[in-house]
Amino acid sequence: MKRRDFLAALFFPCLAHRVAAAAKARIVILHSGFADRTPIHQLYSALSDLGHHQGQTADIELLSADGDPDRLTSFVAHISQVQPQVIIAVTSPAALALKRAHVSKPVVFLFVSDPIRLGLVKSLPRPGANYTGVTFSDAFLGAKRLQLLTDTVPEMRTVAVLWSPQFQENAALVESILIAGKRFSIEVATIEISGAAGLPAAFDGAVAARAQAVIFITENALFNHRRTIADLALARKLPTIHTFPPEVHDGGLMSFCPDLRESYHRAAALTDRVLQGALPRDLPVEEPSRFTLCVNMRTAAALGLNVPDSILALADEVID
Repeated sequence: MKRRDFLAALFFPCLAHRVAAAAKARIVILHSGFADRTPIHQLYSALSDLGHHQGQTADIELLSADGDPDRLTSFVAHISQVQPQVIIAVTSPAALALKRAHVSKPVVFLFVSDPIRLGLVKSLPRPGANYTGVTFSDAFLGAKRLQLLTDTVPEMRTVAVLWSPQFQENAALVESILIAGKRFSIEVATIEISGAAGLPAAFDGAVAARAQAVIFITENALFNHRRTIADLALARKLPTIHTFPPEVHDGGLMSFCPDLRESYHRAAALTDRVLQGALPRDLPVEEPSRFTLCVNMRTAAALGLNVPDSILALADEVID
């Protein structure tokens, strides 16, 4: 304890309490989707491991927009008023909302596929301005998901990609799948989803395209309809591969994505460096190094699908 803080505690306990409170790290987590349906606790845990304990050494405020753009906008206005030391933006809509509002506070993003294309940073090694974070590498993963489906459904000749163009980076992901489709001699039918109400029509479109499987690209508003999506696919006997493990827990066949725990921990580490005085512009944007494959064997059995041993050997999680 510094001498002046010791004297304050000795002679002015009320003042000392205010000094201690002011010393707390002030962090806001802005989530554009459904934070309570994600392993957000891993982010809190990672921050705690670095000494930022909620309510003790840090005031951490979680703002979850639940897929509502208007709610997200109101949260950004709130953030501008409370002036946190650092903002953790979870997913690209959160980061872009802060960018549009010209928020000048340091921002650490995660689950953002292409921060350069989105205009958040100038380059990964030298972000510039007040943004840094951890990418999601989704464009690369599009081709990998197609490969995993091809290995799991050997008779597949046509795959349907169900996606929403509302997310700007989804276009790069679809492009990656189209290029990979040519390499694997797989026809790719792209079907746009017009909100949750359009899900049945989208899956009917996959059937009409004679697809033998589906690559489903979720987004904020659809993530809350995981079980409905799984049921629609199962009713049409369509194996699916998704982005996040919770989609598989709720009945999807497979998912492949960067390791979420690693992403949360690396975002927490960048946040800690900002709180220690580093500037985001000097902190290179990091990319995932670990990826996870999740397979639901109950769904495979319901589809009458024999998942190859080669896929199971690669799986990090198998749901029996």
